[in-house]
Amino acid sequence: MRARERGLAALFMVLATASASPAGSAEPAARWGVETLMLQLSEVKQSKARFVERKYLKVLKAPLELSGTLTYTRPGRVEKRTLKPKPETLTVADDKLTLENPARNERRVLKLQDYPVLWGFVESIRSTLGGDIKALERFYRVELEGGAAKWQLYLVPRDSKMNEVISLIRIDGSQARIDTIEVQEARGDRSVMKIVEDVP
Repeated sequence: MRARERGLAALFMVLATASASPAGSAEPAARWGVETLMLQLSEVKQSKARFVERKYLKVLKAPLELSGTLTYTRPGRVEKRTLKPKPETLTVADDKLTLENPARNERRVLKLQDYPVLWGFVESIRSTLGGDIKALERFYRVELEGGAAKWQLYLVPRDSKMNEVISLIRIDGSQARIDTIEVQEARGDRSVMKIVEDVP
């Protein structure tokens, strides 16, 4: 079960989204911090963007590159639609994770409660996107560096089982916009996702 959860967590770990800065959310530099960032993120109702993701695996000489679109809808629906190199969709809504592969005519629905490590990871990402700092700190040790114009959020899992899969998540952005998501796995692999442009 643990190996299966590790694989599912690796598959899901880069789900995140970019968001446009809500109007009127700028704060003076002296007052800006993790609470303000979470507030700005919580004000985003929906966003959609294109992404380019590179996965660096120790078993490969060159990184794998994927591209597609990401969609986030408050309070916690996230869809990662990969278009290249092959179509695939991962969707999280309510307590379910749905994986769809048109080429294989495959559709799987997983109940998150059946995969505690994966569920914890999903809820932690939702807490970031939803701006719920209390829930976020329940799952992660949280550290914020930089200022409103350019910030880095570092998330280290508190749970030992989750830490066996993911050692660190780093999210870079400005105001309420996410620009980069880097996930470092405990076994040395990592993925870097760049948000390249918003989609109307």
